Amino acid sequence: MRHQRRDLLRSIGAVGIGLGLAGCSSSDDETENDDENPTEDDGSDDSDRGPEAAVAAEWNVYRARLYDAVALGEAGDAAAGARVAGETFEDFENAGGEYGAHELLERTDEDAYEGFEGGLGALRTDGLEDGDVARARDAADRASESLADAQEALTGEDAATALALQQYGARAADVAALTTAGRTDAAASVGQTALDDAESSGVTDRAEDFADALSGAVEAANGGDAEAAAEEANAAFSAAMAASYDATDEEVANAGHLAAFGARGRDAAALSALGGPGKAFGHAAALTVYRVLASDARWLAAQGATDAAATTAEAAFSHFEAADAHDALEAADDDAYEGFEDGLGDLQSALADGDGSAADEALAAVDENLRAGVDALVGGEPAAVLQSGFFRARFADVLELYRLGAADAAVAVARGLFERFEADEAGFHEAMEETDESLYDRFEHDHLEKLVEAMEEENDNGVESHYDGVQSALLEFEAAVGGDRLVAGAETSFFAGRAFDAAALTALDEHDRASAVAEDALAVFEAGAGGYHEALETADHEAYETFEEELAAVGESASSGGDVLAAAERFHEAALVALDAVLTNGGGDGTDAAARTMQDAFSAFEEARVHDALESADAEAYETFEDALENYAAALEEGDGASEAAAAYADATLRAQFAVVGAPDDAPLDESSGENGDDGDEQSLSGGPNVVNGVPDDADHVVSMQRVAYEPEELTVAAGDTVAFEHAAGEPHSVTAYGADIPDDAAYWASGGFESEDAAREGWENGEGAVQSGQSYVRTFETAGEHDYFCVPHERAGMEGTIVVEE
Repeated sequence: MRHQRRDLLRSIGAVGIGLGLAGCSSSDDETENDDENPTEDDGSDDSDRGPEAAVAAEWNVYRARLYDAVALGEAGDAAAGARVAGETFEDFENAGGEYGAHELLERTDEDAYEGFEGGLGALRTDGLEDGDVARARDAADRASESLADAQEALTGEDAATALALQQYGARAADVAALTTAGRTDAAASVGQTALDDAESSGVTDRAEDFADALSGAVEAANGGDAEAAAEEANAAFSAAMAASYDATDEEVANAGHLAAFGARGRDAAALSALGGPGKAFGHAAALTVYRVLASDARWLAAQGATDAAATTAEAAFSHFEAADAHDALEAADDDAYEGFEDGLGDLQSALADGDGSAADEALAAVDENLRAGVDALVGGEPAAVLQSGFFRARFADVLELYRLGAADAAVAVARGLFERFEADEAGFHEAMEETDESLYDRFEHDHLEKLVEAMEEENDNGVESHYDGVQSALLEFEAAVGGDRLVAGAETSFFAGRAFDAAALTALDEHDRASAVAEDALAVFEAGAGGYHEALETADHEAYETFEEELAAVGESASSGGDVLAAAERFHEAALVALDAVLTNGGGDGTDAAARTMQDAFSAFEEARVHDALESADAEAYETFEDALENYAAALEEGDGASEAAAAYADATLRAQFAVVGAPDDAPLDESSGENGDDGDEQSLSGGPNVVNGVPDDADHVVSMQRVAYEPEELTVAAGDTVAFEHAAGEPHSVTAYGADIPDDAAYWASGGFESEDAAREGWENGEGAVQSGQSYVRTFETAGEHDYFCVPHERAGMEGTIVVEE
């Protein structure tokens, strides 16, 4: 990639280095009036700033979002932080209009404008996308300092000081948010950095209570006391707000106070983006159990127990209809939801009719749609870890089939799993190879291949040995990649599968073996199960005991002639409860923490000084803001409509900021949907040659244009291959080659059909070369070498890519 381009962005972002957060060296263009300044300071502010004060306050929201992205990196999810940075860039680009954050920044201070955009771009690309949190923090500092310079230039020194205090309050709120999500280590780091920055800037001289509370939050977070840390961090937020009113006039402080509440809404959105297992992962793990149950029903029918197989399928269907995963799958992927229910119904019918061919087709449909659902809910490494748990359950089926004397059937299942692994289903093959190549070799070559050979040769000792090797490698992979929570999800499907295996064996009159299966599963759990045993016992001792008791009850039912299927269903429920306990231990997932963050914000607003000020200034704006705040908190808690509620809350906050400075009609809400104040009508843009609707069927490769990124960022193709650059998200994009960074003998290329980079840049300014929603730019690459390209409107955000053409 073009590192020299990133170096340029960093140099642009460095504008303003060495300037204090209050912007001590900013221009003196603003009018000063001692008589109008009601504060104890010596009159460097003009209290009649009107809409400019509201915009300066809005820049604080952008400053807060910079540190939200860094906080996600500190919490171990740099990818989520990079997404937040990209979304922030695009939102800023669209914040147009006379009093929009983008346009007024450019008018107020060109250097600050370029420094902010450059720093924001470097935050995403050179920092978070490269996994360098320290560099990301530096880039955020540069971008934030640029906005601080503009705040002082626009509103004066006193107002800038107040906004700096409020900005540090927003950073304290990050500490509260992270502790709410159980990320106390990250919270301590974020809090200490904010405290150090505040002290070096001199802000703490005006806010000793803020410094004391934030110091207490850091101490509590370092000690692992999430509740105390959150309490102290929230106190620091309140102290910073109180101090800001002593630094400037009431209207500016009110606007900034509201912006700080807007920043807390962004905190909630950032927490929702925080990766790692949570509710969605729990639902995906539940779907993986249904994959296992459907497979169990099929192999049971193949062994002649058709009634028992149909009963197992019916149990899976009944459980799904009443499960939380039902609504989660429907919301995540309606097609997968419909396909799964239809496939499961078809499987039941085929099993009842004894139609093996139809049953195989139905099972394939069930599995395909459940895998699609898992990918829609989580994807990535979590999906790969769940695939490992599925494989563990299925290889256990392989062993049972072999022990039943059905070696051919066992070999067929094992070979099918081998093929799915080689096909990188759910990204499992690639994830294992990237995690530990020696582990990958051990799994595939030392054990999986030899397990198949041993079964074909009916080498019982070899089968047992290589089966153990397969299972050990899979469990080792889960622990290496996922940690306790992801392991818990994968092992839920394994243990549930073993319980239903016991029920299947009982249906085949293999009572002793059924009892042994449950006992073996309990022994695996007691041995640690990749850390699951300890994680569950720590998370919820009652759930831990119930898990063990219900698993033991499966074996007892098998040995005593009881209803093993009913016992397996009870254990299934206990396993899901146990999984939920592990997933929510230590603060819960990002979604839960987001909901609590907004509930805390709502409570804080009710007690805040700005509450009455807003109600007095504009009753309608007050009601709209309070309703939006309440609705956003409820949407996060209910897990439905959070994105729309977040957007409505952001709009209501912006309107409220303008209302408290006496300029409600100047709020740039109508313009915010269009870039730089345009009307947002994509039809005014044109694409030009090779911009087509949809993706051509003959395209050899597709590059997806996300909000501010090309995916994949680098693509290798063969000479003569055709690439379609598909608009997948965000505002209109361009696909524009860097003229100096394509092969010397290659013709220049860009959406819009321009003949040079300069022409392409100028064309974009005239609305040409745009690839809009539903369109793609299509290019056939003939010349070998590296072709670097970028998106004109999102270049500063680091939206760049490379096509590598090979002969």
